Amino acid sequence: MIPSSGWAGSYPPPRARRVYAAAHVAAFDAERIDWEATLRFREHLWAHGFGVAEAMDTAQRGMGLSWELARELIARSASVARGALACGAGTDQLADGESYPIPRIIDAFVSQMAFVQSAGADVILMASRALAASARGPGDYLEVYGSLLRAAERPVILHWLGEAFDPALRGYWGGTDFDTAADTVLELVDRYGGKVDGVKLSVLDAGREVTLRLRLPAGVRLYTGDDFG
Repeated sequence: MIPSSGWAGSYPPPRARRVYAAAHVAAFDAERIDWEATLRFREHLWAHGFGVAEAMDTAQRGMGLSWELARELIARSASVARGALACGAGTDQLADGESYPIPRIIDAFVSQMAFVQSAGADVILMASRALAASARGPGDYLEVYGSLLRAAERPVILHWLGEAFDPALRGYWGGTDFDTAADTVLELVDRYGGKVDGVKLSVLDAGREVTLRLRLPAGVRLYTGDDFG
């Protein structure tokens, strides 16, 4: 039994921060989702002032939910949304373990991003295993993400998921050390700052979270998780 949070229903959203809950799905098994329970949990989160970050790695994207099921999850959540909704767009329709031409990776990203936007949700650009396996340096990341940001209808959140969570993402942003990777992210923000709402950083290092937050320009948020809680 889940204890009461002590928060009344319709608790107002925080004024000084933007808060999203990356909600899990309720499943009968690997192939069947309990849609009623899954959506009821999201309604509970919205009623308590949270936004919902949907179809993210927390919902087993890339390690459980297929893109087809993620599409359905996004569409169902959007149809009942009672608060902020931001959804993951990535490239997980491309098989892991292969190298792809950069234009094909862009097309995969754009397809998912277009679906999220058509549902009326904001976009979270998820880290891509296909891009990590195919990129040859920071320039490829700037090309891919630049194309996506130019195509975005509204500002997006960039999701920087470290190799501690997914070893296939080692060297993401074109550098194996944090500072080099951060330089690429900051160059991207400098070029397309108006299209970047913020960066969700998940690298299991509180000091690096603080460092990146201090380097981001005014108006670009750093989103952090409950990784240390």
